[in-house]
Amino acid sequence: MKLNSLKDTQKLAKKFSKIINEGDVIFLYGEIGTGKTTFVRFFINTLEVQNRIKKSEILSPTFNIVYDYDIKKIKIHHYDLYRLKSYNDILELGMFEILENHIKIIEWPELIKNKPKDRIEIKFKYLKSNKARNINIMGFGKWNKYKFNEI
Repeated sequence: MKLNSLKDTQKLAKKFSKIINEGDVIFLYGEIGTGKTTFVRFFINTLEVQNRIKKSEILSPTFNIVYDYDIKKIKIHHYDLYRLKSYNDILELGMFEILENHIKIIEWPELIKNKPKDRIEIKFKYLKSNKARNINIMGFGKWNKYKFNEI
């Protein structure tokens, strides 16, 4: 799937806001600047608008590692594991041990060894122009047969 603009990224995030529920996990892969945090911003802001809540300023949690968002009954944990060096650092976060009813969006999940069975992985990649992005969406577990190219 090709994203030619921020508007395309916003449309994709809006579509995801209609299918993601409590307990779902999304892994975001890609180089710095490919649009991972932008996707998260549009996703969370879409849910806020749908729930008549003021839009939050969604920042990359690179230095804080995680930001939490409460959108009425919806709880979202947005992780950025870029600065972590080892799997043990990830274990200390306990991200998969508790709060299973929360939506978890994780940027830079490469160090995670025991990935959740039910997850969506979105891989962002620059195209030659560096203005457009190519994304590949894969589902695992309950998402295995979902037709992401149709959303």
